Amino acid sequence: MAGGNERSMKALKEVWKRAENSLCADCGKPDPDWASSTLGVFICLSCSGIHRNIPSISKVKSLKMDYWDDAQVQFLAKHGNAVTKAIYEAHIPIYYYQPTYNDCQVLREQWIRAKYERKEFTEPGKQLPYSDGVKEGILWKRGRDNGQFLPRKFLLSEREGCLKYFTKQDAKEPKINVKIDVINATFQPEKIGNPNGLQITYLKDNKTRNIFVYHESGKEVVEWFNAIRSVQFHYLKVAFPIASNNEIKNRLTRNFLKEGYMEKTGPKQREAFKKRWFTLDHRRLMYFKDPLDAFAKGEVFVGSGENGYSVQKGLPSGTQGNFSWHYGITIVTPDREYLFTCETETDQLEWIRAFTSVINQAMTPQEYAIEAYFKFKS
Repeated sequence: MAGGNERSMKALKEVWKRAENSLCADCGKPDPDWASSTLGVFICLSCSGIHRNIPSISKVKSLKMDYWDDAQVQFLAKHGNAVTKAIYEAHIPIYYYQPTYNDCQVLREQWIRAKYERKEFTEPGKQLPYSDGVKEGILWKRGRDNGQFLPRKFLLSEREGCLKYFTKQDAKEPKINVKIDVINATFQPEKIGNPNGLQITYLKDNKTRNIFVYHESGKEVVEWFNAIRSVQFHYLKVAFPIASNNEIKNRLTRNFLKEGYMEKTGPKQREAFKKRWFTLDHRRLMYFKDPLDAFAKGEVFVGSGENGYSVQKGLPSGTQGNFSWHYGITIVTPDREYLFTCETETDQLEWIRAFTSVINQAMTPQEYAIEAYFKFKS
């Protein structure tokens, strides 16, 4: 018996160390040490918890701590991540967001359920709830002034190329009507205080407007998210007919590069530093009094290094404004310097890393136009 167990463990390790099984099959996290004995995939601890919630589909076991018999090891050997992905991920729409281990729970859970439980990607041309170019339903939206979440009707239309919401179910005219190409959507469970919290942003008069929503159903809110991406994708395919699918995919919804509190001072650099919530959305650095404000108090354009933008650690010598945090950052632009302070050195280094990643990228023609607007406004 001991010899059989030793044989099984040796065979298991052989399968486990295959290159295809070196990343979690569901989120891509390196060095997965769990596996599904019914699906044949190697997964990380976090994704194994999601699999455990669908026991009719997946039975999970630790590769280090649990016993695997010969039949289970042979099943893993015949399958593994590559074979199983070829079955369950055969026909993923190009616009569908495939989460990584850095993404929130609701995205990862619905991705796993869509693959294995609902089998959404196993057949070509399957009609999916987020793929028909229109979606209508109720989302709980946070009030701009009172902060209360109330049910609002939302309508997404590919034919009209827009997202609308209505304050009443029977309202004839929408409260907002936003063109699909200026919309971004990103999950913000911690900020919104709900595991299914979604932040929808759009440009209005070249200023960013935030809407915070959620739905009780994780499945429903992720379908809204992918429906927005689907409509955006088809809109951009028409607008940019020679662009490749991957180029268009990269222009769909995006996570913010960095968010968090910093202190800032005014343009004269003699005013007291004030604590603000900052969001870096590619080249737009926005600051808010409260993380859930609908509008930013101000925005800073972060251009490229070849156009005179840079980020420096620390503050200029002789900075006069009073500040309580001591880890400074200076953003240098062609027109002025922006001064910020962070509470910790870790925050400081993370912000510098985020700014550097933006500054190192060449600007697109559209971004030159945005830069010109910022200069005109100031």
